[in-house]
Amino acid sequence: MTIFFDFNGTIIDDLELTFNLLNQMLVEEGHQTVTLERYLDIFDFPIKDYYIKAGFDFKKSSFEELAVRFINRYQPQSMHLKLHEGLIQTVLDLKKEGHRVVVLSASKYNNLLEQMKHYQIDTLFDDILGINDIYANSKVELAKKYVEENKLVSDEIFVVGDTLHDNEVATALNGKMIYYSKGHQARHRFKDGIIIDHFKELKKEIYKNGR
Repeated sequence: MTIFFDFNGTIIDDLELTFNLLNQMLVEEGHQTVTLERYLDIFDFPIKDYYIKAGFDFKKSSFEELAVRFINRYQPQSMHLKLHEGLIQTVLDLKKEGHRVVVLSASKYNNLLEQMKHYQIDTLFDDILGINDIYANSKVELAKKYVEENKLVSDEIFVVGDTLHDNEVATALNGKMIYYSKGHQARHRFKDGIIIDHFKELKKEIYKNGR
């Protein structure tokens, strides 16, 4: 099996940080803040669309300016977070049992690698895939290219993530989706996939739903 892991919200627990930074920026732009419940209901990809739902109108600052402001604050603060419970041991177990584990993120590759090195998990995964900019548009093409280059079989692919965009990736790869419920989207939004609340559940779901 090949298991693709999303990073933000799935591997790293950055929900509170991202939520707080969003509200800081909304206040700076003269807009009302959002509740955590609202955040979980609107967070989505591409990030630009979610920013519009949050209340930004891009009149004072463009999306590109806001994206730079966000990442300049997020990146250093992301070095003081925690990884989700059970993640490391689960990945170690999967690798020991012969599975390929890959990080697939809509984060800029250099930023992603810096985070993973900081948390000493850069060598834990077989491959690390990130995009070329900070605008977090889509990782579908990145995943498709990786699958083609490595000649992966679709019915041996799982995508583990916390958003509907991860399901878009799974669909594009003809793989199976496993949602992690403690990330950036409300549980009720998850469709057409398996849902886990803790990583100790992951192996069981992979073996139950694999080929």
